[in-house]
Amino acid sequence: MRWQLSDEQELLCSTFRSWLDRAAPMADTRALLDAGDPGQFEQTLAGEGWTSVGFSEDWGGQGGGLVELALLAEQFGRAAAPSGVWQSSAIALPALVGFGDVAARVLDEGEAACLVVPGDQAIDRGSGGVRGEEAALNGAVTSVLGADRARHLVVPAVGADGLRLFHVEAGADGVQVRPRTLLDPTRGAADVTFAGAPAAELACDPAEVLREAALRAAVLVSADSLGAIDRMRELAVEYSKQRKQFGVPIGSFQAVKHAASDLLVQAEAARSIVYYAAASVDEQHDERVLHAATAKAQVTSAGAEAADTALTMHGAIGYTWEHDLHLFYKRAKLNEHLSGAPKDWNERIAAALPLLAVG
Repeated sequence: MRWQLSDEQELLCSTFRSWLDRAAPMADTRALLDAGDPGQFEQTLAGEGWTSVGFSEDWGGQGGGLVELALLAEQFGRAAAPSGVWQSSAIALPALVGFGDVAARVLDEGEAACLVVPGDQAIDRGSGGVRGEEAALNGAVTSVLGADRARHLVVPAVGADGLRLFHVEAGADGVQVRPRTLLDPTRGAADVTFAGAPAAELACDPAEVLREAALRAAVLVSADSLGAIDRMRELAVEYSKQRKQFGVPIGSFQAVKHAASDLLVQAEAARSIVYYAAASVDEQHDERVLHAATAKAQVTSAGAEAADTALTMHGAIGYTWEHDLHLFYKRAKLNEHLSGAPKDWNERIAAALPLLAVG
């Protein structure tokens, strides 16, 4: 099956790609990563309205849904642009709808939000060790995606009444945020500790919010891997036409042709899986868990495999900081484990499939 985008979605995709080419060319991205501060890019992203694309107008957004967000995520991955804040906010935002004007500030002003869960686990796997009693939180969570730059923390916490969700200002008393360095320098994370931190409970069904957030995360991380696969394929093919051995381009060798073909197949297969999963989750399809799990398990695994293939095609130069490939390689490798490893999502696939009698 080949997914067909609408004319409006095609326009969104091409427009955002062109915008990233101008706002985040590789040289500028490298400079931001060397400085360790992507704030300038994040401000430009919000200032030109991209942080509100893909969100309902009822929430203060420009319209669209998870398919549109997946299109943006794909282009972020393709450009290796700093996107930790955008990604974490896109996942956390539904929990904040109706809580004062916070959602509008995230969309209009680019104030960062994140769900305080371990970055290597699916979002709906629990609170990460935080307890909430009498509107005060205690506990710690490690490796939270986007927490290094977040202003609004959505915190799952367990109390006497079970699981609850709270909003906490990152700068509040009793909150300590320790940034962590990730393999992928284009995204950030932090360890977050709460010691009697004041919190406001969110009026929602915590379990339902976390379930849907886990599916959104699965789709957006997969879309990011799709973009990385596509760009690594382009880089590998370009290099195979330039690098020569025995007096001919290495791209003329059958083994290299097969490797490039595999990258193309992986990218095209991933594209249909990601878009279908995004539409399924957005439309509350009965099998959306199965579709999102398939995207996360297969596409991020394919992304990690594609990174190895592209690196092999480049040879030793692919390992160097001077070559762009390493940014996409690290991004794809992080995506494989971000919000849960493929084996964890494969278990969800197995659980969602019906058991059929044999014979």
